[in-house]
Amino acid sequence: MKRNFVCIECPRGCELTAETTQNGVNVTGNFCPRGERYTEAEMTCPRRIVTSTVRLTDGRMLSVKTDGEVKKEDIFVVMQKIKKLHPTPPVCIGNILEEHISENINLIATGNA
Repeated sequence: MKRNFVCIECPRGCELTAETTQNGVNVTGNFCPRGERYTEAEMTCPRRIVTSTVRLTDGRMLSVKTDGEVKKEDIFVVMQKIKKLHPTPPVCIGNILEEHISENINLIATGNA
C-alpha cells in the first residue's frame, strides 16, 4: 500500500511517500530522520494526544489532555472514560485525574479550578 503524508515533525513540512514492503515501510521525500520515524509510525500504529474537557462536580468545565500519545484506535474508548469523570475541585494544572486511562497514559488537568 502506498500513501502520501505531509510531515508535521518540523516546520519544513516535507511531502513524504510511504510504501509497505516485505521488509517494513519504505519512506521517501524526508529531509531528516524525524520524517521517516513519523511516517513509519503513521503507517504501522498511529497515535494522538487526546484533548478534551470534563465537567467538575460544581458544574464548571475543565480542560484536560493525555500526558502521552494514545493509539488512534483507542481514542473513542478514552473519550468514553473521560465523559464519566467528574473531578471535585480544587484541581491544579498537571494534576492526574485518571491514571492509566490507556496503557501507561494518564489524563491530566490543563487548567485550574
